[in-house]
Parts: sequence; C-alpha cells; structure tokens
Amino acid sequence: MSTETTKTSLTATPAQTIGPFYGFALPFEKGGELVPPGSPDSVALHGTVLDGHGDPIPDALLEIWQADAKGNVVAETGSLVRDGRTFTGWGRVAVGNTGKYVFTTVNPGPTEPGKAPFIAVTVLARGLLNRLFTRVYLPEDTEALANDPVLSVLEPDRRKTLIAERLADGSLHWDIRLQGEDETVFLDFHGQP
Repeated sequence: MSTETTKTSLTATPAQTIGPFYGFALPFEKGGELVPPGSPDSVALHGTVLDGHGDPIPDALLEIWQADAKGNVVAETGSLVRDGRTFTGWGRVAVGNTGKYVFTTVNPGPTEPGKAPFIAVTVLARGLLNRLFTRVYLPEDTEALANDPVLSVLEPDRRKTLIAERLADGSLHWDIRLQGEDETVFLDFHGQP
C-alpha cells in the first residue's frame, strides 16, 4: 500500500473523548442531600446550568464542598451513604433535563472570623475537557464579601456572578453560566488537572 493511499483512507479521531460518560456511575441516591429536606436549618441551593447562549445544559454534574453552619470544615467519612444525621459537607448531583439542580444543605458559617461564607463548586459537563472550579457566596455579610480575597480582585460586574440571591423562602438561587454574558467566574488552581 502506498503512502498516498494510507493518508486518504484513514479518518482522524479526536485526541480525547468528551462524554459525558459519568451519568450512570457518579450520581448516587440522595447525593444532593447534605441534610434531609425539611430538617431544622436546612436550606436549598438551586439554580440552572446554562451555556453561552443562555440555554440550559441537560447533562452537567455538580459537586459542592462546604463548612458546616458553625464554620467547621467537616472531616466525616461516609459521604456516599446518607444516614440523615451525619453532615459531611459534600454533595454531588446531576442536573435535570432542564439544566436545573438542587442541593439541600445548611448555610455555611465563616471558617475564620470576618471571612465570607461560601460553598466550593465543581462543574463537569459536555464539551469540558477539565472540570471547572468556582464558589458561591452567601449574600448577607456585605462587609465580609467586600474584604474577601477572591471577590476583592474582581470587577463588581464579575463579582456578582459568585453571589447567590436569597429568596423569600430562605433558599439560595444561583445560576451557573459557562460562557457569554454574565459568565460565572471560574477559578484556576495551578498544578491541578
């Protein structure tokens, strides 16, 4: 076979498959329930994952990590088995067909006096070769928000993409925009894949 024939008969393949292939294995029962819904001090964190055109992304996967209500970083084991009593500070949900997600959790406390409470978020979705890291902040303590080392280096219009809206029912509404107008600020941790 000549070199010319070989070049024309081979089809290029992608360098890395995109997926997502995690939908059948990574979500688990009650993954979004860091505390049972309706339990004392529970709060819903909910929103929609959107693409650059503002359309919902139906196949994203979100993970959150957070301190407990007193600001303690929890080191409990058993995150994949929800017993209804142990707060592990970690959850994982797949978004629905409409791009919507919900976690039932508690309002995190500040990990240090004067620090702004936040929830760390990881996003995995189609078209993303690497996961995205971001944060969602509670809106109430404006002084702590103004002094937060991450928020303070952002322009005000970019800063607002990381601050949830507290709704009348006490829940936190926060949309994640992967691109476009009001794109969520994503964080870069050097040396992380």
